[in-house]
Amino acid sequence: MSSRAATGGYDPSGIDLDAWTELEEQLEATIPDYDRVNRLMTFGQDKRWRRNVRNHASQGMKILEVGCGPGSFAEDLVGLDVTCLDPSEEMLKVAKKRVDAARKGRGESPAAYVQAIAEEIPLEDNSFDMVFCLFSFRDFQDKKKGLEEIYRVLKPGGQLVMCDAGKANALHGLAGRIWMSTMVQWMARWVTKTKDHPWKGLARSYTHYGTNKYYRNMMVEVGFENVSGRLLYPLLMSSRFRGKKPM
Repeated sequence: MSSRAATGGYDPSGIDLDAWTELEEQLEATIPDYDRVNRLMTFGQDKRWRRNVRNHASQGMKILEVGCGPGSFAEDLVGLDVTCLDPSEEMLKVAKKRVDAARKGRGESPAAYVQAIAEEIPLEDNSFDMVFCLFSFRDFQDKKKGLEEIYRVLKPGGQLVMCDAGKANALHGLAGRIWMSTMVQWMARWVTKTKDHPWKGLARSYTHYGTNKYYRNMMVEVGFENVSGRLLYPLLMSSRFRGKKPM
């Protein structure tokens, strides 16, 4: 893992352990207002982005979501065999209640839940048709190791689809940092009614995040084929990455 100093102030590969532990605590603190702030800061586009990713799956597929958070994405995975993974026990408690209620309402069996980090997925090799990551890749402590684990649990021919912060280049990243450190902070403060809200720390995770090209290259290094990663319109605030495990 390269140092932040060596990469001009950010580490595109991962996050040091102390910073990652603090980040996980901040993520848990977002639970009560997670959806409201995300909706505001993306002008409602988060629902569209989730649908864009969700539409890659076909009925009956075995799906793993890495970094499921409070279940905002998994609750709408219909007709699929779903496993939700997250390092936070609190996130999984909320996700289980939310996702299983949605699945029960559709006459589906409960999802499976796994408390683990992306870098050490306690699941068998070649076991999932598709892996989704929705705004969780940015928070991996070691991104390459996390991608290697995802690659391992995918079946041959299986696909990884991720949606996360968009950073096309340094200039685009600067615009994103300004947005995250100003308007997003104001929105979070307005929703939470407090100055000391957890989105202060989450803005820093964007600062230490690499560019689309960097992560496309990383996916290729891990072994993924047909790799793509581009900004999503109309706001160019988010990026979608795709890659397949060879047959």
